[in-house]
Amino acid sequence: MEASVIRTGTEGKTWGGGNEPLKASYGKMMMWFFIVSDALTFSGFLAAYGFSRFKFVDSWPIADEVFNHFPFLHGVDAPMYYVALMTFVLIFSSVTMVLAVDAGHQMQKGKVTFYMGLTIIGGLIFLGSQAWEWKNFIKGEYGAVTTTGGNILQFVNAEGERVSISDVAVPIASDRVAMGSSSGIWFSEGASLPTVSLEEVKSGFLANDNLLVRTQLLDENGHKTILSREESIQKLNLEGKGIVEGANLRQNEYGVPLFADFFFFITGFHGFHVLTGVLINIIIFFNIILGTYERRGNYEMVEKVGLYWHFVDLVWVFVFTFFYLV
Repeated sequence: MEASVIRTGTEGKTWGGGNEPLKASYGKMMMWFFIVSDALTFSGFLAAYGFSRFKFVDSWPIADEVFNHFPFLHGVDAPMYYVALMTFVLIFSSVTMVLAVDAGHQMQKGKVTFYMGLTIIGGLIFLGSQAWEWKNFIKGEYGAVTTTGGNILQFVNAEGERVSISDVAVPIASDRVAMGSSSGIWFSEGASLPTVSLEEVKSGFLANDNLLVRTQLLDENGHKTILSREESIQKLNLEGKGIVEGANLRQNEYGVPLFADFFFFITGFHGFHVLTGVLINIIIFFNIILGTYERRGNYEMVEKVGLYWHFVDLVWVFVFTFFYLV
């Protein structure tokens, strides 16, 4: 007795369900799979950031004070202005990508070329802005004193305005010498000395009655706690350990070192995605100019890279919200 076989008419085709499951090509489906997996990765990073911030909720750095620089406006307090501008540029590049995809559907090569070019320019501006932001974050502006407990002490005047440790310090003759290759047989390189010493900062602080110490702990209003003059002197003398200028993976003049660790890792990981997207967009851009997609009869490749670009922009919205606004 022969068994009956039911045929669907899709035998031999991709997945046995046709070449376009969910009415999407194989390439689009694979891009969606990548986006979902990468979204889970970013979700894990942001969740870890949230847990760490909750652990140090009483001493986490205030974003408005950390990211308050703006190009060519040195000394002007511009909290979050430049970060907001970066975000606008990246979102605008997502708009130009939408226009490029739409022009591709209409087979308008000139418009696709124009809008892809604008998208690339927007991505490059964002990457340059992020590099500038990293430079300022690493370099720092005011500096701080580290304590034996691993915290930091910052300085303010009687009006509560931040004061740089270089303005606090009074020069003292000392024998501080930065190590070099000629200082020891096995020495290759090491961290440079701070611009001022702890003794110079203490001496200058004691000589200026207008200065106060501000700790990294937040009060009930969400502001850093400012100590009285007597408490400031006691805190500085008993717990002052060293000088920190800027931020790196080991120490952070803005507060909890984990803040700098997450900043470098999360924004750096996102920046790597943007850089990858820009490089792919440049390749697609030259293919458009060469007429590759005109000969294929479609601009699906522009649409696929557009999905990736929109994902990168969406991730930045979450990074911006978690890291800068909350």
